[in-house]
Amino acid sequence: MTTRILYLLALVAIFAACDDEDPTPSVEAPATYVFERNGATTVSFSGQTQRIGMGEELISAMKDFGVTDVAMLEMFRNQTAAGGDANPFDDSDLNTSSKSIKSKTAASRDFFSANTVEATEIKEDFETWINSQFTVVFPSQNTIATPGVAGQIADGSSTRYVNEQGLELNQAVNKSLIGALMGDQAMNHYLGVAVLDEADNRANNDAGTTASGENYTTMEHKWDEAYGYIYGTSADPANPNPTIGADDSFFNKYIGRVEGDDDFAGIAADIWDAFKLGRAAIVAKDYIVRDEQAAIIREKLSTVIAVRAVYYLQQGKNGLPADRNDTALYGGAFHDFSEGFGFIYSLRFTRQASGDQPYFTKSEVDGFLEDLMGDGQNGLWDVTDATLDAISEAIAAKFDFTVEQAGS
Repeated sequence: MTTRILYLLALVAIFAACDDEDPTPSVEAPATYVFERNGATTVSFSGQTQRIGMGEELISAMKDFGVTDVAMLEMFRNQTAAGGDANPFDDSDLNTSSKSIKSKTAASRDFFSANTVEATEIKEDFETWINSQFTVVFPSQNTIATPGVAGQIADGSSTRYVNEQGLELNQAVNKSLIGALMGDQAMNHYLGVAVLDEADNRANNDAGTTASGENYTTMEHKWDEAYGYIYGTSADPANPNPTIGADDSFFNKYIGRVEGDDDFAGIAADIWDAFKLGRAAIVAKDYIVRDEQAAIIREKLSTVIAVRAVYYLQQGKNGLPADRNDTALYGGAFHDFSEGFGFIYSLRFTRQASGDQPYFTKSEVDGFLEDLMGDGQNGLWDVTDATLDAISEAIAAKFDFTVEQAGS
């Protein structure tokens, strides 16, 4: 055997031995979401905490028959912030904040910077729902809801207030914000390479150059802002999972709900672990690991939205009265369908793990909503089991779960 052949065989053996070894992670995730520079925290997401607070007050106001349409719209727009005449929020800090819900709704770099027409339409959807709550639902407070007539309807010990199609507009706004605000900003903006690596962000992060007047690099801060939309009002933002599901009415709440289903147990840890490791990767200047974690977060957050869309459609179907002519017994089903409506709307903002594509196109989501509300002239009053199952199957087909798993 020649010397050359022996040399080549030795190289093959070396490479084979390397392949058999377990790769050593280049980044180690911390036990908590705590990151410091020179003994001081580098984590900051106050703007996200404020917007969650604004969302909480808005959805609460949409159930307050004493509130005005001007106040509700101002909670969404906050256009007279920082000393303006209107003070719609109970939290005085929100009244002086420069932040707003509207400015960040359907406003991600990756999905809407070049899609301003749709972004405007989405913002108008929210304003239409808010206006309709005041002009259609509130005046019908003491009217019994029937097909084609807005009003109140019993749901056990609760009373629901629906429009003429059976839709609870406060639920539509609440659940749609999960995708259009929190999800779009986290998945399609702050975790996107276009934002993380914008301008000289990577060079500055490599050099440890902090943003002007701050203790964090710009890249660190962008990642933290995504984190804030999920954990910004947690009892302990550094270790949020012990209270996951109890800290807001948006993404945090429904991560907790999905985590509570045995079929999806572990998803809360998957999301938080990816946030921690991705942030540690930024500190370590390992952008491959960073982007791998961003992909995990997108997949898991998108799964939460999809699971709850299917869940509420199936729960609503199961709650429909045996006698479809007994209009007094639709309250529970309508509540579920209204939550499902919002989660379906939020599907538009989901993001596949790799690439820049949503799980569902605008036309697909529009089609789901049209089907849900279009089995008859009275919307949810006329929806059929077949339609609910068809939408559910179409959603589940894009993910690694079944309708039975999500709907139980």
